[in-house]
Amino acid sequence: MKKVLVITYYWPPSGGAGVQRWLKFVKYLPSLDWEPIIYTVENGEYPVLDDSLVNDLPSNIKVLKTKVWEPYSLYKRFSGRKRNQKINSSFLNDKKQNKILESISIWIRGNLFIPDARKFWIKPSIKFLDNYVKNNPVDFIISTGPPHSTHLIALGIKKLNRIPWLADFRDPWTNIDFYKELKLSKWADIKHKKLEKNVLYKADIVLTIGNQLKDELQELGAKNVEVIENGYDEEDFKNNNSNSLDSKFTIAHIGSFSPSRNHHILWKVLEEIVIENNDFSNKLQIKLIGNVDYSVDNSIKDFNLEKYVKMFSYLPHNQVISHQKSSRVLLLMVNNTPNSKGIITGKIFEYMASNRPILVIGPEDGDLAKIISATKSGVVCGYDNEEKLKEIILDLFNNKLIFNSNIEKYSRKNLTKNLSIILDNHLNNEKL
Repeated sequence: MKKVLVITYYWPPSGGAGVQRWLKFVKYLPSLDWEPIIYTVENGEYPVLDDSLVNDLPSNIKVLKTKVWEPYSLYKRFSGRKRNQKINSSFLNDKKQNKILESISIWIRGNLFIPDARKFWIKPSIKFLDNYVKNNPVDFIISTGPPHSTHLIALGIKKLNRIPWLADFRDPWTNIDFYKELKLSKWADIKHKKLEKNVLYKADIVLTIGNQLKDELQELGAKNVEVIENGYDEEDFKNNNSNSLDSKFTIAHIGSFSPSRNHHILWKVLEEIVIENNDFSNKLQIKLIGNVDYSVDNSIKDFNLEKYVKMFSYLPHNQVISHQKSSRVLLLMVNNTPNSKGIITGKIFEYMASNRPILVIGPEDGDLAKIISATKSGVVCGYDNEEKLKEIILDLFNNKLIFNSNIEKYSRKNLTKNLSIILDNHLNNEKL
């Protein structure tokens, strides 16, 4: 079997969206004559933990781990957080922070820890992995980011060993939605962009999750860009027998609910319908599963919807799927940021596999909207179209909308076949 070294920060027991993509690729690669070897951290600062994900791992998989020093203990002390408090991504906070301390913390994060807080893992990892691959040859290296420090580790190994390298961008680097919030100095901005360009130029293959991001990466200097979307694992749904629908009219949002996803149009329209329609008012329930920013709490209170909301902290993946399958409507809020047209959240594919109607608030002409339209799995409403949103919600409540998902191409098995083809083709071309 050909061997591929996968460099990833997020790995079980880490939970959340960041771990799913490569956990599933690794699960199915052995059936395609690729043996994955994982390199990850021994003591990562993970926002959420999910021990159930270990069940997805091949029994004989080799996982290499080294320790990483991250500055989060200093950050927590400086910003007044508790030592055991988890650090969320995407500027999501469960309560209002001291603005001055938070501003200084963000400046330090953006200007001193480049490309990210895992920068101190780069040099020790290059040394460790250089020694490993010299004694245990591999056919390919894959790095997946964020964090983008993983790409710099792979770049170092590539320079020392000339092994083919695929750099996977699950999210953008300098085009990420919160990049401008990092309070970067001119020098820091230049350094971020220089490192990004070096990775994109030196990687043999750049992989990403959608066409909009592919175009952006090509504009930044990537020459060989492939697209493999995120997806859903059929086994997760076969093993979950939850078939009954909630008795309430449940609208479920699953995943991190950050400030840039908090669209007031939703709360405003729901409040209007609650006031006007007694039947709707008696049956409405909003389920929020995952980390929720305090600004979302404030919006719910501002629009008098507290009694309709049921919040869940992070749940294991199998329990999340049960909620998806039982909810009446699955809600997806796309970040209202300059790169919104290219955002394709990984959650959308599991939403589709749950076979429930999907309501998206986001760009009606973005990559995600095209997927929704092609699969006939839901409906997309723009950020400001209150009249349309109200009509959609009432139609969903009255069962007037019928959806028929056609999503087989997004199964994790099929997506992993696409990945193996990309890797095999590159090796075959090198031999010619």
